[in-house]
Amino acid sequence: MAKKTTSLAGLGGLVYSTDAGRHCPECGKPLGACICGAPTQPAGDGVARVRRETKGRGGKTVTTVSGVPLAEAELKELASALKRRCGTGGALKDGVIEIQGDHVQLLLDELAKRGFKAKQSGG
Repeated sequence: MAKKTTSLAGLGGLVYSTDAGRHCPECGKPLGACICGAPTQPAGDGVARVRRETKGRGGKTVTTVSGVPLAEAELKELASALKRRCGTGGALKDGVIEIQGDHVQLLLDELAKRGFKAKQSGG
């Protein structure tokens, strides 16, 4: 199978490869092997958004936390701590923390306690 690559035309550098996934914009290496120490935290407004979702999940309720201004390693630790606090399972997918069940208020309080700006999103 041929390797697909995507780059930003005129800006140079490999952005994504199906062989290794995302690449660092500074050193060009895969994010897991980045040597330059460039920040890999997502750009955003710094507000964590907590939302209750059921669509596409077979009727199961999941509370999602997105927009947390942390790098991948710290985000993973936060997800683990929030799952323990709620006493339930969950996952970290594409920078979004998913917690099983309806825990919107508990997560808003916990994030505020940890010093994050957090607000309820959606309906």
